[in-house]
Amino acid sequence: MNINHYLKIAEELSVKLKQVTDTVALLDEGATVPFISRYRKEVTGSLDEVQVASIRDRVQQLRDLDKRREAILKSIKEQEKLTPELEEKINAAETMAVLEDLYLPYKPKRRTKATIAREKGLEPLANKIFEQESFDLEAEAAQYVDAEKEVNSTEEALQGARDIIAEWINENVELRKQMRDLFINEGKFTSKVIPGKEEEAQKYKDYFDWSEPIKTAPSHRVLAMRRGEKELFLMLDSQPEELDAIALMEKIVVQGAANTAVEQVKIAIKDAYKRLLKPSMETEVRLYTKKKADEEAIKVFAENLRQLLLGAPLGEKAVMAIDPGFRTGCKTVCLGPQGQLLGYDVIYPHENRKVAESGALVKHLVEKHQIEAIAIGNGTASRETESFVKSLGLPKHVIVVMVNESGASIYSASDVAREEFPDHDLTVRGAVSIGRRLMDPLAELVKIDPKSIGVGQYQHDVDQNALKSSLDDTVMSCVNGVGVEVNTASKQLLTYVSGLGPSLAQNIVKYRDENGPFKSREEIKKVPRLGDKAYEQAAGFLRIRNGINPLDRSAVHPESYTVVQKMAADLGVDVSDLMSSEELRQKVVLKNYVSETIGLPTLQDIMAELSKPGRDPRETFEVFSFQEGVNEMKDLQVGMKLPGVVTNITNFGAFVDVGVHQDGLVHLSHLADKYVSDPNEVVTVNQKVEVTVMEVDLGRKRIGLSMKSDPFAERPKGGKGGGRRPREEKEPEGDLAAKLAMLKGKFR
Repeated sequence: MNINHYLKIAEELSVKLKQVTDTVALLDEGATVPFISRYRKEVTGSLDEVQVASIRDRVQQLRDLDKRREAILKSIKEQEKLTPELEEKINAAETMAVLEDLYLPYKPKRRTKATIAREKGLEPLANKIFEQESFDLEAEAAQYVDAEKEVNSTEEALQGARDIIAEWINENVELRKQMRDLFINEGKFTSKVIPGKEEEAQKYKDYFDWSEPIKTAPSHRVLAMRRGEKELFLMLDSQPEELDAIALMEKIVVQGAANTAVEQVKIAIKDAYKRLLKPSMETEVRLYTKKKADEEAIKVFAENLRQLLLGAPLGEKAVMAIDPGFRTGCKTVCLGPQGQLLGYDVIYPHENRKVAESGALVKHLVEKHQIEAIAIGNGTASRETESFVKSLGLPKHVIVVMVNESGASIYSASDVAREEFPDHDLTVRGAVSIGRRLMDPLAELVKIDPKSIGVGQYQHDVDQNALKSSLDDTVMSCVNGVGVEVNTASKQLLTYVSGLGPSLAQNIVKYRDENGPFKSREEIKKVPRLGDKAYEQAAGFLRIRNGINPLDRSAVHPESYTVVQKMAADLGVDVSDLMSSEELRQKVVLKNYVSETIGLPTLQDIMAELSKPGRDPRETFEVFSFQEGVNEMKDLQVGMKLPGVVTNITNFGAFVDVGVHQDGLVHLSHLADKYVSDPNEVVTVNQKVEVTVMEVDLGRKRIGLSMKSDPFAERPKGGKGGGRRPREEKEPEGDLAAKLAMLKGKFR
């Protein structure tokens, strides 16, 4: 790759050139982002995952740019039109937009108005006019009147010349650059309802006559307007004032004093704008703003997903899981500490004649399977089922937890679920998923398409390839950050381990089934088709809790075992002694173990890991309960203070579950007593919060909440002290209502 590209990346990311080149070399060798950031700190200068991923993505962008550059140079060269000056400009182009602008005059075109005019021999007249000097325009144009060439009048000759000039103007690289800037910096999105669609398009009512600057339009509104347009409810324009665009073009194109030639050029300018430049720029700007909106929405989704996946696990405990329902009953399963299905049944606690029978069955199952926790899905009948279970007088050590069941039904109908439970129906599989995600959210949620988990923002409207790539990165980062117990992990969980993938994950499970638990990391090398490279990438992230070597349960990479063994030997103790004694570890002088292949960053990581081998980095599980007696929206009253759980975060606020089957919205302006620009600064997914009910709209299933200490206090005038966004940035009311319905309704 061009050295200038490495320099550019180093400058953009504020890192050293060597860090970039060495990281790219590792990536090109097949190393993963988690492996590089965790085990190659000496090579990269301790770059973190975000920096490594940024280098990877930027390198790919620049390589794509170079690929397109080569194709353009080849095309122009084949046309025998490549000059040294043009080649220099093409090689210097730093963006795809500039490259395409330079290529535009040479790009194979369909038969345009300018093409037809050239065929009629009108290019010399166009050249004469474009010089913009004073001459007898009518007399000059009359020379091109030719019936055989279908030029029947001077006006037809002038029109053809203007068509050619308009194309030249449209292909002016500098003009296109400045016009692009004008569209982005001065343009506006303008949306209007399609006449006759007012009733059907109510969810977009605030976009019926909406306008805002392109430059500052937030991603969720860009995506909302585009969705309204796609659904044929809205008409959407994105452009600056036409007079401003024409003035810019005249400033660049028009030369000298007014004369008849200049007038013809001005006519051509207006035609070039309306017919060629405006549609082209609008398409570009819409692609640019869509890409920008996608990136922001994907970023929000990925961060929400990370927080959800890294939710606190209950751990290895016997769990009863209940998928609640009224008419069809509550599907109930019992799971062992490793998530194995011990038994299942259906209870009917909401049918009067079966309440006692259901209660007796729950008590029996709790005692039989020594249940330590009961997980209840938060769908239909969840609060009623929770009240029923809590009324049974179960042993105090049995905790009752409401679990977000988003995506459980998707899992239950999936190939993964059918493979795990071929002899059980959808209802049993769904209940199992609810119980397992209480025990270990990460291990269970990796089995579900992230788009079905319910933490996204317009996830179906964004670039699906970019979304998948980002979410895969997020899942891989979470899985490798926590580490995977190789003897109990599912194929799906193993798939996300650095260096593995679906095929090797399947081979590991098969080997484990045929040969019993792995006794050491070294034994993993015996898995068919798992070569040295895959082992190098994966080994540090795979744990063997009761392995022969105590280091196998830690994040210390096998390539560093020898240095740990040397540390222990120098102290005259075993490795296990070094791992269990802080006093012994304090005696280790790290600088004595620095070598060509291992430096202080890795040695410091090793010592930190020896002090907590295999410890789960996730937070400790805490029991949470919703407000007793508040089970449905009709139970809510304005002013109520309630406990809740953050379920989703967007750019305009956070959704909170308060236990009424419909999440409420805490708008950005109500997230804190101070001004908040980014909700992620204040809340995280799964965070327990206290909220105040501000609004209840039963008809639209809309709940407005606040996290302010005094949400009904009069807001201060001016400034940002009240936490309110500037008026021009206020969220359209209908847009929020639409999102409440579309994004976070409790749909199964």
